[in-house]
Amino acid sequence: MTTPQELNGPLSPEAAIAAERAMRRCILNYCLGIDRCDPELVASAFHGDGTADYGSFKGLGADFAKHATTSLRGYAIATKHFPSDTVFSFTSLTTAEAETQVLAWHRCSNDGGEYLENFAGRYFDSFELRNGDWRIAHRRLTHDWNQKLMVEPAFAPDRFVQSPRK
Repeated sequence: MTTPQELNGPLSPEAAIAAERAMRRCILNYCLGIDRCDPELVASAFHGDGTADYGSFKGLGADFAKHATTSLRGYAIATKHFPSDTVFSFTSLTTAEAETQVLAWHRCSNDGGEYLENFAGRYFDSFELRNGDWRIAHRRLTHDWNQKLMVEPAFAPDRFVQSPRK
């Protein structure tokens, strides 16, 4: 059983709830920013000196934001990132560790037609509270599985309004 002390760590219940809301918003803003190809929104999830380790990319979160959104804008028709519920562990009054499972779908096309790149992995985030602001100090992405599926669009291209991208 998980006790309130295990859930809240050294924080009061109210502070733990507020911190979780702020950190969850960072995770959601990151995913929304990736899907909109908005590097500023992606970077806003990280502290200015926050780092990212995606295996093939290691560096500042802001640099990853530019790299990823430029790359996705160039080769993916659209993307959708689905974060799971996150498990938070408060390690001090100003630090927390978080694990979030993520599914990412990239809709792409080549000479062979349209396909989906599906990815399942986990974000391992170290959050820090600085000047009243919870953001990612370090993120590590790990890989669980991936697949490529050839697809045929189900709807005519003009049936819906296209979601925005920058």
